Amino acid sequence: MLKKAQSSIEFVIMIGAVLFFFVFFLIVIQSNLQDKNTEKEKVIVQNIALSVQDEINLAKESIDGYSREFKVDDYILGRDYLIEIIDDRIYVKTDKVALSYPVANVTGTIKKEINIIKKQNGTIYLN
Repeated sequence: MLKKAQSSIEFVIMIGAVLFFFVFFLIVIQSNLQDKNTEKEKVIVQNIALSVQDEINLAKESIDGYSREFKVDDYILGRDYLIEIIDDRIYVKTDKVALSYPVANVTGTIKKEINIIKKQNGTIYLN
C-alpha cells in the first residue's frame, strides 16, 4: 500500500514539474512575440514619420508651384494612431511607440489618407 502511495505522489510531482516547465516555456514565447510586435510597430511608425518628413523636405527644396498628393495609412497593424505636426516636428504616436522628427515650417495639418502638399511663394502648404 505504501508503495502505491509513493508512486502516486511521484507521479503528481512529475506532472507538476512538466506543467511548470511547459507554462514557463509558453511565457517566454509570448514575451518574445510581444517584443517582435512592438519592434514591428516601431518600424512602421518610423517609416510613416520619415515618409512625411521626406515629402515636406521635397516640397521645401522644390520650386514655387510644386504640388503633390501622398497617402498616410489609416491604421498601424490594425490599430488607430495619432499623427500631427507641431512646432516644426512631426509626431507619430501609438499605444506603445511614439516618435518625432524635425520638419520644415508647414502651414496646415497632416491627416490620415490623402494629403496634398504645395509650395507657393516660398511657403509650404499641407491640405
